[in-house]
Amino acid sequence: MIQAPKTAALFLLSVASAALPHALAQAQITAAKPAVTQQQSAAPQLAASGDPRLEISKKVPGIKPEDLRATPIPNIYEMTRGSEIAYVTTDGKYAISGDMIDIAKNNNLTETRRRDLRMKEIGAIPESDMLVFGPNSPKYTVTVFTDVDCAYCRELHRQIAEYNRLGIRVRYIFYPRTGPNTDSWTKAEEVWCSSDRNEALTRAKLGQPLSAKPCANNPVARTYALGQDFGLQGTPAIVLADGEMIGGYLSPPELLQELKKSQRQ
Repeated sequence: MIQAPKTAALFLLSVASAALPHALAQAQITAAKPAVTQQQSAAPQLAASGDPRLEISKKVPGIKPEDLRATPIPNIYEMTRGSEIAYVTTDGKYAISGDMIDIAKNNNLTETRRRDLRMKEIGAIPESDMLVFGPNSPKYTVTVFTDVDCAYCRELHRQIAEYNRLGIRVRYIFYPRTGPNTDSWTKAEEVWCSSDRNEALTRAKLGQPLSAKPCANNPVARTYALGQDFGLQGTPAIVLADGEMIGGYLSPPELLQELKKSQRQ
């Protein structure tokens, strides 16, 4: 089973160096234009209220005031980039990598926050940008980052009827692990651009060639960027309805057990 890594340390490195991969940097440049305007318009109000977030954002490269929020610990602020979380002191001098635990309640506050962020980001993806396999009356819904050529992804899809029989609805989004301009990426686009996408995915996972050609406005790049934001290093990555992420393959009975456990929590 391939586990998704902790990404806080990588987040801190990127904060310290203000360096990001080219594709993410380009996306940030595009997204930053309205954000900068919003930040500038909010700056006088934040300054007038003495909000520490404004001063912190001035000292930490790439962080905006809205990326920060207070924590239960005085003078420590949470900072987020996508679903990555770290902590920073109010003077902007020190950043902290690691999970914040409420000892009395035995509650991992950082993981709870990660789950909220994952739910928000996945919730922003319309199901029209997913490939959905499910029963008529599902009991559970999971979102799965998948790669056409991943062996464990193929094993999961080989049993899709059994997941569905157990009441599990599977929503696939593409995450070609090898990245853009590779065979796996092209296959994902070919699946999406087929007239029957679900059938095309099944055929592709069986190693059969597809006749469709990559088309414009497909969601592969967008969902790949989301997987990068989540810090994925492997597939399948299964996101439950509460935002918990399971890095790796689970058989239908194993996934059902995890879903029942999640529902009881």
